[in-house]
Amino acid sequence: MDLEFNRNDDSMRLLISQMEQRLQKIKLGGGKGRIEKLHEQGKMTARERIDFLLDKGAPRFEMGAFAGYDMYPEHGGCPGGGVVIEIGYVSGKQCIVVANDATVKAGAWFPITGKKNLRAQEIAMENRLPIIYLVDSAGVYLPMQDEIFPDKEHFGRIFRNNAVMSSMGILQIAAVMGSCVAGGAYLPIMSDEAMIVDKTGSIFLAGSYLVKAAIGENIDNESLGGASTHCEVSGVTDYKCKDDADCLTRIKNIMSKIGDYTPAGFNRIKSMPPVKNPQDLYGIIPDSRDKQYNMYEIIERLVDEGKHEEYKELYGQSIICTYARIDGWAVGIVANQRKIVKGKKPGGTTEMQFGGVIYSDSADKAARFIMNCNQKKIPLIFLQDATGFMVGSRSEQGGIIKDGAKLVNAMANSVVPKFTVVVGNSYGAANYAMCGKAYDPRLIVGWPTAKIAVMGGSQAAKVLVQIEVASLKAQGEEITPEKETQLFNKIKDRYDNQTTPYYAASRLWIDAIIDPVETRKVLSMGIEMANHAPITKQYNVGILQT
Repeated sequence: MDLEFNRNDDSMRLLISQMEQRLQKIKLGGGKGRIEKLHEQGKMTARERIDFLLDKGAPRFEMGAFAGYDMYPEHGGCPGGGVVIEIGYVSGKQCIVVANDATVKAGAWFPITGKKNLRAQEIAMENRLPIIYLVDSAGVYLPMQDEIFPDKEHFGRIFRNNAVMSSMGILQIAAVMGSCVAGGAYLPIMSDEAMIVDKTGSIFLAGSYLVKAAIGENIDNESLGGASTHCEVSGVTDYKCKDDADCLTRIKNIMSKIGDYTPAGFNRIKSMPPVKNPQDLYGIIPDSRDKQYNMYEIIERLVDEGKHEEYKELYGQSIICTYARIDGWAVGIVANQRKIVKGKKPGGTTEMQFGGVIYSDSADKAARFIMNCNQKKIPLIFLQDATGFMVGSRSEQGGIIKDGAKLVNAMANSVVPKFTVVVGNSYGAANYAMCGKAYDPRLIVGWPTAKIAVMGGSQAAKVLVQIEVASLKAQGEEITPEKETQLFNKIKDRYDNQTTPYYAASRLWIDAIIDPVETRKVLSMGIEMANHAPITKQYNVGILQT
């Protein structure tokens, strides 16, 4: 191994270590004291419930662990968005599990909690994936009710989605394992099957204190909405469970009896591991986002046996388009090339460096490749590391906007499932063209090296400093070189913070930050998930001219 590889490897391992340390803190939720309090009540934590429920040894993927990261400091924070969501297997059936974390503000819903729950339902609806709700929540976080209650993508959308999923035939199972109050009480009852844990679970539109204030009735919460009331009197819930373990075991039993789904029919053969060691990914990705590397080296460590069949290999080389298999699944890969060692152009063979820039010929090639994958019913994987589209008079006069529009159109109208991995830079229009969050990837994840923004920190700071300096000079203020440098560093630091994968993951611009060696597992689980939903739309690229 060379010195550069070892330096890159050390840098990546440090980033992964930092990520894991942050995750360990997030997994404590509201802290050890609150975890102990739950245990004293005879309850499991959200993570303990999921661990008990999911099949041991089966693959699993946590979505949105960094949701809310470094947000809401004035409210004491909201680790994990106050809810834990995992895609995994229960009794051999793939599903998505949503568990309120009662150690975080009693499981109350912050704005990011609502966004994370809606993302889980979106995944379930797009992929016709069974969804299991483990309910333990105090409802809307009242100090921020105006940011979570009334709008289209707020709390009420959850119940709308319950109804839509029911009409789509998507299995929903709800287990009330703690509080389930006010509007939130509709969620379990709009699910297909609902169960409640005796003595710890409760469901009511208004608790005993509010009932007393509203109508003067004296009643305790257990009589008002406990397990006996809803299983023996109201008939609201279907099963009464003695404790958390009994409740979760019942869910396993239900899942063990559901019938098979009608697959979309994506091609899969026996899985073969990559020939080259996936651990090498640590040493291939440079320790600086400004350095070059060969994206082929990444692809060869992600795909089965390192084999792939490239489309238009010698044309439009700033984007790689290639057919391959990941864990046996047939895929079409669209990847930004950071460096090409040898490329053929008129006049002979030459070394070329692209730095992740998208050129007209590459955009045209990728658009055609996406259409081919749709015609063949092959899922698409986008590996993002792009600084944007090529600029300048030559590109503009050559129609870069037109060719970029072709790529965006072909990608946006794709009917086969799309998955996005942000390997490095994801800047400007390249984020859009390479299937950013706005373009409905079934899953979008980032490596610890990911950066997402309109442009890089240095470029943005230079533009913003010019504007700031001009404004200050117009006010008669003299700007020294030292003052200008201070302004630049201040703006760059702020902008750089906003480009980190943690900033993106906290706001759910990406579903997760993952260790690069986990990429194959996540993509395989995603395609298996997508295979639950047969393609019913016809591929139509609208105004796209080819």
